[in-house]
Amino acid sequence: MNLRLTSLFSAALLALLCAGTAQAAETTPAAQLQRWSAQAGASGNAAKGQTFFNAKHGGEWSCASCHGTPPTAQGQHANTGKVIAPLAPAFNAKAFTDSAKVDKWFKRNCNDVLTRECSAAEKADVLAYLNNLK
Repeated sequence: MNLRLTSLFSAALLALLCAGTAQAAETTPAAQLQRWSAQAGASGNAAKGQTFFNAKHGGEWSCASCHGTPPTAQGQHANTGKVIAPLAPAFNAKAFTDSAKVDKWFKRNCNDVLTRECSAAEKADVLAYLNNLK
């Protein structure tokens, strides 16, 4: 194989690997709920999720502080004013469809609201609540 053909083959292989990685991250809100429920060892509870979402947990903010009540319309970050897309999957087709983003934002937002990472059960409950909003 000559050097040019080897380079083209390597580039094509890298593109396929990257495409496979990107697709592996794609998911559905229902699959996210299933993932966190499995980790929690119990199904998400929408009523608990709604209570958790709207409550302040010893800090100044709740989830609803930025995402609204219910989170079916655009929200606004309480500190920066940045516009936030609707969080409920029925009102935002992209919500909870990328596992890496789900993990990133749960970690970041739970730290803002709770000053700790959310448990798998808390994530499952919030997702059950959000997935039930129509």
